Amino acid sequence: MSILKDNVNLGPGRLRELLKNEFVVAPGVFNGITALLTEKAGFKAAYLSGSGVAGAMGLPDLSVTTSTEVAEEIRRITSVSRVPLIVDADTGFGEPVNVSRTVRLFEGAGAAALHLEDQVLPKRCGHLNGKKIVERSEMARKLRIASDTRKDPDFMIIARTDARAVNGMEDAIERANLYLESGADMIFTEAPETEEEFREFRKGIKGLLLANMTEFGKSPLLSVEELKKIGYNAVIFPLTAFRVSLKAMEKAYSDLKTTGTQRDYIDKLMTRADFYEVIGYNQYEREDAELSRT
Repeated sequence: MSILKDNVNLGPGRLRELLKNEFVVAPGVFNGITALLTEKAGFKAAYLSGSGVAGAMGLPDLSVTTSTEVAEEIRRITSVSRVPLIVDADTGFGEPVNVSRTVRLFEGAGAAALHLEDQVLPKRCGHLNGKKIVERSEMARKLRIASDTRKDPDFMIIARTDARAVNGMEDAIERANLYLESGADMIFTEAPETEEEFREFRKGIKGLLLANMTEFGKSPLLSVEELKKIGYNAVIFPLTAFRVSLKAMEKAYSDLKTTGTQRDYIDKLMTRADFYEVIGYNQYEREDAELSRT
């Protein structure tokens, strides 16, 4: 195997295939190494959160990052990871023309799917108060443009509705069905507040459903099995690993500042050998030697 030639991201077709045959679990990643770790753990898909991209840059999730910055992160991830990547495209980064450019950028960078939301720009985290949403017709127009722009028909357009927290369940369900009619392949139901509301979404929406299991938000933390039983088709865990890593790094930096040495927590570190295994260091080294002989 050539790690440089064969480590090609499987992309949109693979994601469609997975959704036809099984429930898709996509943990959040925020760079290449975290994507490789999800593969090592056995996951078949991954998710790149807009909040994760902004957070890794030390910025808030308030539409301050750009579509090109997100596209660059997609390229970094898909260049080393084989699993299909679902990407947060916020509101499409602007007006309909921006939505079209975002689709071209993200698809060209190797994403398997993106989701657009019906919030007003600048958006807010879906689990915070004070959100505002656009008219249904505006979101439907964006979805038609996104669907028409994609080159690969397997590239998935996911519509996220934030209407539950603003106008209630009835409006959210009506919007979701309109969005499916307007070109969306799946609906992302943001911030249901009870398990029964997840069930209500399932009963009312005639299409594939994506759940968001983010911590410290408005939704109960349902398990994969619970969501399967309700009838959802996929789930994302946007920032679980990111938050774990931040907590661990905060502790490591604090201890290092206090003690001046890492000796006391060597057992908490990934070893050099394990790290090299994850990134395929030895394979790169062997390939370099082989290429040098040609």
